[in-house]
Amino acid sequence: MTDTERPLVVSVVVADGLVGSFGLGVSAEVFGYDRRHMGLPAFDFGLVAEAPGPVRTDTGIPITVEHGLERLARSDIVSITAWELFDRVPSPALLDAFRAAHERGATIVSHCTGAFVLAAAGLLDGLRVTTHWKYAGELAARFPQVQVDPTVLYVDNGRVLTGAGTAAGVDTLLHLVRREWGAAAANALAREMVVPPHRDGGQAQFIDAPVPACQDDLLGAVLEWAGAHLAEDITVELLARRALMSSRSFARRFKATTGTTPHAWLLGQRLAAAEALLEESDAPVEEIARLVGFGTAAGLREQFARRRGVSPRAYRQTFRAGSARRAAPVQLDGHRTGRVGSDQSLVEAEFGQPA
Repeated sequence: MTDTERPLVVSVVVADGLVGSFGLGVSAEVFGYDRRHMGLPAFDFGLVAEAPGPVRTDTGIPITVEHGLERLARSDIVSITAWELFDRVPSPALLDAFRAAHERGATIVSHCTGAFVLAAAGLLDGLRVTTHWKYAGELAARFPQVQVDPTVLYVDNGRVLTGAGTAAGVDTLLHLVRREWGAAAANALAREMVVPPHRDGGQAQFIDAPVPACQDDLLGAVLEWAGAHLAEDITVELLARRALMSSRSFARRFKATTGTTPHAWLLGQRLAAAEALLEESDAPVEEIARLVGFGTAAGLREQFARRRGVSPRAYRQTFRAGSARRAAPVQLDGHRTGRVGSDQSLVEAEFGQPA
């Protein structure tokens, strides 16, 4: 076999008690089999640990690691799965091995919280990256030189790829396959894995961000009324009148009490109500848009695309929990879930207008 035909060396770095079982399984599924008939190259797949031997996954399953960090010096692709304990600081030897592999030209891939290891090695400085949305704030706080985007499934920076949590590892590696060996190979692999070759949207559709609680009795009554009348044309002026305040005083008190603005709160309520109806009913998108106050199906689709990264139809297909559904007409009451978008500061629609 010539050098150009040699197997590509793929190494997954694991640590005792920290290696993510799911991420390890995804990596093995993509690189651990001979799939040259699909247009993929031959892979030399192996696990790497600082101390080879038996280690445990994050779920306690024992595995045997045959290779030490020296394997990274000849690896073409180096992956790090979820780093489950944030108080476990990566060792200098591990960080040096990642830096050396990167400097030598290896492709580095992180899965979920494995991004913390790459950030500690300095490989993410100045880059836009992602990790599981639950830990994005922690990553950004610990490494302010890293640009963390919690809304996407993966970010490709060329020789460094970062993926979001759990199943996003599939998306990340399928993207790498598509980039390196073409769409036909990625599509064939996706069929073999029984997964879509490409998922629409990002993590935004999965983020659960509770609406800030309102401890003010007067405001609470006003917000309860608003939540039950989302289909109406609700303005700051209208809410302020119900609260017996001026519009300026109401907006100031609202922000101080809830931590958000009235229009951001209302948009969050409308999106949450739309999500519930998409999940729990067969009502058409046009009817849902009317019931929750977006006015038109186009308005609902626009806001869903901007805040959730997917269309209402795609959201419904993803989150439908069962086959038995109610038929329209649908009552709005009882469908408020208290969920809002991942970033209320991005709300740009004028309050009181169909979004």
